[in-house]
Amino acid sequence: MTSPSTEHTHLGGEKPAQIDWAAFRRQMPVAQRWAYMDHAAVAPLPEPARAAVLRWVDDASTNGDAHWPDWSSQVDAVRTTAARMLGCGEEEIALVKSTTEGINFVAEGYPWKPGDNVVTLADEFPANQYPWMNLADRGVETRRVPTERGQVDLDRLTAAMDERTRILTVSWVSFSSGWRNDVDRLARLAHDRGALLFLDAIQALGVFELNVVKTPVDFLAADGHKWMLGPEGAGLFYLRREHLDQLRPLGVGWHSVVHAHDFTRIELDLRRDASRYEGGSQNMVGMIALGESLKLLNSYGQAALSRRIIEMTDLACRRLDEIGATIATDRQPGHESGIVVFELPGRDSHELAKQCFNRDVILSCRSGRLRISLHAYNNEEDVGRLVDALTS
Repeated sequence: MTSPSTEHTHLGGEKPAQIDWAAFRRQMPVAQRWAYMDHAAVAPLPEPARAAVLRWVDDASTNGDAHWPDWSSQVDAVRTTAARMLGCGEEEIALVKSTTEGINFVAEGYPWKPGDNVVTLADEFPANQYPWMNLADRGVETRRVPTERGQVDLDRLTAAMDERTRILTVSWVSFSSGWRNDVDRLARLAHDRGALLFLDAIQALGVFELNVVKTPVDFLAADGHKWMLGPEGAGLFYLRREHLDQLRPLGVGWHSVVHAHDFTRIELDLRRDASRYEGGSQNMVGMIALGESLKLLNSYGQAALSRRIIEMTDLACRRLDEIGATIATDRQPGHESGIVVFELPGRDSHELAKQCFNRDVILSCRSGRLRISLHAYNNEEDVGRLVDALTS
């Protein structure tokens, strides 16, 4: 069993504090049964989010829209929380239904010209490939740069870029390998070549630190249903304010205009911020739940969360190595994440995944290999249950 607290040194030389990870675990009902290691797929809801959903359902079913203004204020609070997490202005955050939606805002809204190109990685998640490939009929080329064992070679990215590269679009953390990119270096690379940086942040946002003022990302999108512990269909889109008028607004609706609640005034006077992308009615219950999850995560802080996650995945790698597993994830310092990909030589990964499920251990099988993705509430007991399930 893990110790209920871990010593943690804050940045700036502050006195070390004790982080009660067992308290976090008590906020995760899933831990009562499962050794849950699939946060890179769909995360379980923490208790505060679960309670918020139940309150909303009870209110909506018994009172209709009588308390709609309160729901709306709770949704607006999510924008405030997200802006603080990223170090940006609230006017730079749009609340969206998916990472894909945020990517398409840029892919479809950018003022492309025939001969322009986009540079990305060949092993990006499909959501960060298809929207760009869909621009081929406008004369825009998508250049897909291969990786080596998931490791990103910045020199190869640089070589793929030229004076017609408009956007470099890369995942913060690779879903398939667990490699975490240095976002500062990606931003410098893009801007040195006169391009903009789009960051698919779904596999890191919420548990790894990013200040978009210090690290000048141009666009970012992430659904909340992975590391942010929210429900599916509630996510975030960040748009650096200087690019607002560069993109053609998409998904425009009643909510996109300055006078959103004056339904008799028909004037296309778009909001002067990223909320212009929130065209129609919002997923209120999803956003309210996401807000509760973000408040829980922010109570620990991204620095502490990321350290804990790396600590637990390091432990998992050691235990897996002891049973003869082959670790496919490159764990170079600075590039570790919550994702570890591995296989057991001579064993069928799909069958092993079923075997783990039958022992209440949840993980994924991707491209014939096993993938675990641990959050900060996972502990040594969970890792032990994984090893026992694999070796039984």
